[in-house]
Amino acid sequence: MRPIDPLVSAAWLQARRGEPGLRIVDVRWRLGQPGAGRKLYDAGHLPGAVYLDVDGDLAGPPGSGPGRHPLPTPARFAEAMARAGVGDSTRVVAYDDQGGAIAARLWFLLRYFGHETGAVLDGGLAAWPGPLTADVPAFPRAPFTARPHPELVVDRQVVARGGALVLDARAPERYRGDLEPVDPKAGHIPGALSAPFAGNLDGSGRFLPRERLRERFAALGATAGREIIAYCGSGVTACNDLLALELAGVPAKLYEGSWSDWSSDPAAPVAQGD
Repeated sequence: MRPIDPLVSAAWLQARRGEPGLRIVDVRWRLGQPGAGRKLYDAGHLPGAVYLDVDGDLAGPPGSGPGRHPLPTPARFAEAMARAGVGDSTRVVAYDDQGGAIAARLWFLLRYFGHETGAVLDGGLAAWPGPLTADVPAFPRAPFTARPHPELVVDRQVVARGGALVLDARAPERYRGDLEPVDPKAGHIPGALSAPFAGNLDGSGRFLPRERLRERFAALGATAGREIIAYCGSGVTACNDLLALELAGVPAKLYEGSWSDWSSDPAAPVAQGD
């Protein structure tokens, strides 16, 4: 069982909410504010939604892999899914309040671990037409099998080797190196093109139509048949670019450690400006 699309509307979700094979997951999160997402969830969330934390559930511990948010181990991710009541055939709709910048991480991890059962709520929390609740649902644990697909991610060595089109999903000011709020160096990977995830969205925070996404990425040289790698600060918001590329019909890979990994290497070159 799988969603009809990796992107679902609030109307689609509202019509199916409560189905036994569907889980709604709130993944709201704030950079540098541990626990902020859980507080937002506790204050009000979609009815029936469970909460998963980027730091604790959708990433491995710092130091267990490259960057600030290394991929979780199969056991860690399977435990998070089982605790949320997500089994091997469960449909999962993730939402946030940042245009899918965080929710796409769960969509990507489900794919990475062998499950084409994830989707993102288009427009996120703001698109939900019904009331919110503070009630926390309880679901029985579900058996979840994690089957990693390492071909969907790359490391620093692959990026440094060159030959691929590398897209930077961070805000333009971080790409240019005007500021850097968290990582060791400011700037971007030499040769990478700026593709901020906000450019995938319209004024209401919903994804642009597929044809417009296809045009956006084609203008950057991202077309089917070319190796494409997306990165961001730590491998979270780059998943929004990966989802947009998927909607555009263009496969791409995630640089797992992203800028937090690249900028931690004293020998890695850094570019600044446009």
